[in-house]
Amino acid sequence: MRRYLRIVVLCLACGFCSLLYAFSQLAAAPEEGAGGGGGKPQAAAASWLAGGGRGGAGGVGSAGPAAHPGRSDRCKDFSLCYWNPYWMLPSDVCGMNCFWEAAFRYSLKVQPIQRMHLAVVACGERLEETITMLKSAIIFSIRPLQFHIFAEDQLHDSFKGILILKEVDSLLYVDTDILFLRPVDDIWSLLKKFNSTQIAAMAPEHEEPRIGWYNRFARHPYYGKTGVNSGVMLMNMTRMRRKYFKNDMTTVRLRWGDMLMPLLKKYKLNITWGDQDLLNIIFFHNPESLFVFPCQWNYRPDHCIYGSNCQEAEEEGIFILHGNRGVYHDDKQPAFRAIYEALRNCSFKDDNIRSLLKPLELELQKTVHTYCGKIYKIFIKQLTKSIQDRYDRPPKER
Repeated sequence: MRRYLRIVVLCLACGFCSLLYAFSQLAAAPEEGAGGGGGKPQAAAASWLAGGGRGGAGGVGSAGPAAHPGRSDRCKDFSLCYWNPYWMLPSDVCGMNCFWEAAFRYSLKVQPIQRMHLAVVACGERLEETITMLKSAIIFSIRPLQFHIFAEDQLHDSFKGILILKEVDSLLYVDTDILFLRPVDDIWSLLKKFNSTQIAAMAPEHEEPRIGWYNRFARHPYYGKTGVNSGVMLMNMTRMRRKYFKNDMTTVRLRWGDMLMPLLKKYKLNITWGDQDLLNIIFFHNPESLFVFPCQWNYRPDHCIYGSNCQEAEEEGIFILHGNRGVYHDDKQPAFRAIYEALRNCSFKDDNIRSLLKPLELELQKTVHTYCGKIYKIFIKQLTKSIQDRYDRPPKER
């Protein structure tokens, strides 16, 4: 029995020594090349770990050579902290016990925070409307947003920090008359619901065919029973660039960029709603490429002007408000105008955002003489939740 016990102990000792040797070898290679250009991103990742999460770099900075004159600056090398052959460097050198950092080397991976891309076209007198839309996107969103604003020359100076749209993987396009009553993050997450053939997502133009425009008046093909509305369009642009589309101009499938101008030339005398009509024609021939999201993601006066016909909004509230037909600026749909003016006059100060609900509800109560006003509670149902969620989040995420 003692013989077997000795064998077990000997095996354990050999295994432990092998582990020590492996750690030492893993440390040697990274440290030899520590002076190379690849050290910067690694050092950043080490700072995140040492600080215990976001904003952790400050916890590491105090341990540098300035804080301890004469000490080697080796700990700026990420590999030392993870794979140091001596393991147990003092905690004030690497910020953490380096043995445990080594143990979790493969389980802890720092993922960069991905940006959401939002595009809009601003023309004519749409400056104020565009800025209000951008404000509504910023107030409630959690992840970083990158705006792509396409504007006429006279509007360029009014937009600050514009980034030119280059190749991006995914993009959310919206009209200027859009208001976000829910974080952009939530509609962005619908990208994950696309199946392997879907490249874009839009909402139906109408829920009720009896009042639908396309099924009654269109002189060109359109998607589904009532067509789709392009005021809110979520796109996987990588797939768009790669796909060859069926069309009614040739038997040969065409890329997106090669198809638009021929389509415009063929239907230019029949289209009423511009780009939206072209999109309806494209997805009529390629229905498998479209993901259709519910009307609450693109709620327009058509959904309540003749009575409520967006069931999802009745149940959960409006997620994105689309004030087409100029309803933010006239008295035809005062419920829409009330939401627009509340967000237009709202600043980014916490107290201002928190206090907009009560005056807004009082203003909406004055609109009950209209069909949309009679269901005014759906206009603030999701907005109330979004504001509450904003204040439940940590201050750094607001």
